[in-house]
Amino acid sequence: MRVLKFGGTSVGTPESMKEVADIITRDQATKIVVLSALSGTTNALHAYADHLKEGHIDKAQSVLLDLREHYHTFLNRLYRDAGLLHRATEYIDDRFAHLTGFQKEFTAEDEKDILAQGELMSTHLFSWLLEDRRIASVLLPALDFMRIDRMHEPDGYYIESMLEKELKMAGEHGVYITQGYICRNADGQIDNLKRGGSDYTATLIGRAVKADEIQIWTDIDGMHNNDPRIVRNTFPIKHLAYGEAAELAYFGAKILHPSCVLPAQKGNIPIKLKNTMDPDAEGTTISHKEANTDITAIAAKDGITAIKIKSGRMLMAYGFLKKVFDVFEQYQTPIDMITTSEVAVSLTIDDETHLREILEDLRAYGEVEVDQNQTIICIVGNFGSEQSGYATRIFSSLTDIPVRMISYGGSRYNVSVLVKSQYKNEALEVLNQGLFGL
Repeated sequence: MRVLKFGGTSVGTPESMKEVADIITRDQATKIVVLSALSGTTNALHAYADHLKEGHIDKAQSVLLDLREHYHTFLNRLYRDAGLLHRATEYIDDRFAHLTGFQKEFTAEDEKDILAQGELMSTHLFSWLLEDRRIASVLLPALDFMRIDRMHEPDGYYIESMLEKELKMAGEHGVYITQGYICRNADGQIDNLKRGGSDYTATLIGRAVKADEIQIWTDIDGMHNNDPRIVRNTFPIKHLAYGEAAELAYFGAKILHPSCVLPAQKGNIPIKLKNTMDPDAEGTTISHKEANTDITAIAAKDGITAIKIKSGRMLMAYGFLKKVFDVFEQYQTPIDMITTSEVAVSLTIDDETHLREILEDLRAYGEVEVDQNQTIICIVGNFGSEQSGYATRIFSSLTDIPVRMISYGGSRYNVSVLVKSQYKNEALEVLNQGLFGL
């Protein structure tokens, strides 16, 4: 069995959704197809919920009317069969009536229900498209088997057991369709795996069913060695080790959700990154196989804040770092990079929700400095202790770029540097030239 995930741009137009139907029928293998919401839908639903929170009902109505009109236009270009068009139109109208109901009464918990409607609509539309093409399939509601626990982590045992039950009840089919991103929480309420979570859904399902392969289909031919939106002369990478892919995803490579590699790695299931615009392109394969080259790719993560705590009390003291880390744990704020000396510790965060409170608490331990608008540049490769020469190549490329922090050693796959965001594009360009000769 294979698991195929298609993102919002892959189903963003009637033509592209039809391409997806073509792709899944290219061979006879049994497949579970995981779909995101149509491109732009989740953003519109976020805007709708935000307007409701702020009490701007007129703005909320306007967003919903525009989105409903978009779906009606979409439907009229999707189906050949008038009966299926009628059924799909009735379903979409029902979903928008459900969404309109939140204008009368809205609570914070309702936002997750609102956001779930995008995936519910895309999967129903796609299942009827397959019926229109005489392709047998069955729809498996993700809300019946995807669940997170009280720590907001996927409940692997529940997912595996309930998915096995759903598949058994559905019977044998060549194609199963389900929603990415959405799930239920430990209390049974509608929840989600956060933005980009459809990738995570796909790999969680892949591990649960012990899939032969997980395919992530997007609009680019695999993971590139650098950001093609910024840097000229990038190229797709044919192979990545699980660790390399996880580092690149976490530090800014948008093609992959940061959490999605781990389930596949635990199940030793290869992930293939494929291009819906060019299905025959080789793409990128992610597996346990180690890369042969020392430097594989570069990624960048924006929106970083650097914090330095300087104190003479650190010198020859134990327990100081624990006190610092306890502050971030108290405010549930993850740390990305960290470097230390005898009298100072520097670290970075990408969530400023509780920045004011964090800084106030840290001042009890020493002098605190803050630098906002920073970017982490992550250079990924096979940097074992026996490797040499890569540091010279990296830092000679960055000769004219002011570097705020350097981190190496936490992972054999990652050398990270922190720079002001204004230098990001230049840093990516010079690294591309210095490391890949491009």
